[in-house]
Formats: sequence, C-alpha cells, structure tokens
Amino acid sequence: MGEDIDEKNLEYANKNVALNGFQSRIKIIPSMPGNPLIPLDNLRLESIDFTMCNPPFYESTEEMLSCAKEKKRPPFSACTGASVEMVTAGGEVAFVGRMIKESLTLRERVGWYTTMLGKFSSVSTIVGRLRDVGVQNWAVAEFVQGTKTRRWVVGWSWGDMHPRMDVARGVTTLPKHLLPFPSEFTFHVSSTPPGGVGKRLDIALGGLPLHWQWRPAQATGVGFAKENVWSRASRRKGQASLIEMDGEDNGEPVLGFKVQVESGGEAGGSEVRVRWMKGGDAVLFESFCGMLKRKAMVHDDS
Repeated sequence: MGEDIDEKNLEYANKNVALNGFQSRIKIIPSMPGNPLIPLDNLRLESIDFTMCNPPFYESTEEMLSCAKEKKRPPFSACTGASVEMVTAGGEVAFVGRMIKESLTLRERVGWYTTMLGKFSSVSTIVGRLRDVGVQNWAVAEFVQGTKTRRWVVGWSWGDMHPRMDVARGVTTLPKHLLPFPSEFTFHVSSTPPGGVGKRLDIALGGLPLHWQWRPAQATGVGFAKENVWSRASRRKGQASLIEMDGEDNGEPVLGFKVQVESGGEAGGSEVRVRWMKGGDAVLFESFCGMLKRKAMVHDDS
C-alpha cells in the first residue's frame, strides 16, 4: 500500500501501478496532512512487515533554496519535487518524529519502520530520539547516488530479529555510540581446518539443552536457546532445571544465532563468524560468543 496527500502524485502513482500490471498487488491510498502516517486501524490491518518513507527534507522553502545554493549543483541534478514533497513544518526530523511517536503505540504491529533522510545531521538526531524512547534494535545505512548525492536511511524495530551487520551498521562516519550493537562476532582459529572446527562446535552445541542444527556440507549451523545454558551457573543448576527440549514449551527463545565456519585464507586455519539473529540481550550474545570461541580453540589432544 502507498499513501500520499498530493492529488498529482496519487494520479502518477496509480498510473505507474496500472502500467506495470500491479493493480492486484499495490493499492494507492489518498491521505490528509493531519492523518496518521501509519494508519493500520483505518485500513483494518492487524500488522504489516515494514514501512518505507521518503519524508519532506526541509522546514521551509527558504531553507530548501539555501541548501540548493550551497551545493552549487549543476542544472541536470536540480530538484524537481513539488513543495508538498520537499517542505513540511519542522522538516524531516519533525516528520520522522511523528513516525517514532506512532510506533510507540503500534509497536510490533509493524516489523520494521524505515525512512530516508536528506541531511546527515538528522541521522544522529533521529537515532538519539529512538534511544530516548527505548528502541534497542535499529539500523543505519547510506545511499550514494553517482559521485555527489548522498542520502541516509534509519530503520527501527520493537521486535528482536536483527539484520546483518553490514546492513545495520552501514554508516561508518557516525560516532560509535549512535551505531547499533554489532550483530556479528568473528574470530580466527589458526591450527585447525574448517571441517575440524565445525565438528568441534557441533559436538559442543549438540551437548547443550538448546535447539541446534548443523549442516556439515555448508559448514553452517543455526540454533536457538531459551536461556543461558552454557554458563557455569547454569551447569550448577543440574539437570532438573535445564530446558526440556522435547517436553512442554517454555516460551520464546531469548537468543537465536547462526554459526558459519570458513577457510582462514592465506592465514590458514579457519574463520568463524557468529551472527546474532534474535534476542534483546547483547550481554547474553557476548557471553555465548565467548563460550563458542573457547570451544573452537580447545586443542585436540588426540
């Protein structure tokens, strides 16, 4: 579904849908300036996977003209957007602020909220606001069009499914405290080839009370844990308190992960990459990665 408040934009959008034969798949909906930006209730939708937004960047026509003058862009790259597409009260920060406010109510009814930003300064402001309202799962990325034009993207989710790290941390010029927690951990095992490391990890994880599936041909495994079952404290609890994997369902996993073992290349040995797929506890993920590294680097005495 697509929304717009401008009649001409709605007309062109409907034409594009028809020209591409997508009438059964895309619906264009007229809206009003004061309406909700994400009107799930008005559309009688319980949930959607994601939103995309290209907000008006500027808070006034004067600001738009001033920015255009400072950039000294050649005519072929001049902006041709209508005023309603380029200018809004408070600029893009205020517009996306409305999205953040609505997401506080909608929460996980939207899988991921995403928006483009036209100013680099807005990225830190928006990420700061997300952190202020308690968002722990966000992503930032940069688009480079040609050699000069740059745009930025911020996405956030109230769920605990994490994107790949190259997606979530796609702006290297941001201060580290504005980037989301790294969702991948990589380490090198110098003395053992991938097959040996994979077997070692499969045995270690297969011996823990968690869901684990290892595919030797792909040297890849995926697992889910409902609690920390690898720590010393967990082992001291004894078998009576371990998760019953084949019995009653004890709730959602608190950690989902993917493990991939590759050749170490010129350095020899193996490269192990652990990806954080699901969960809201970064300390738990770090603990798991530490355990996995220790298991992978244990020397084979045989």
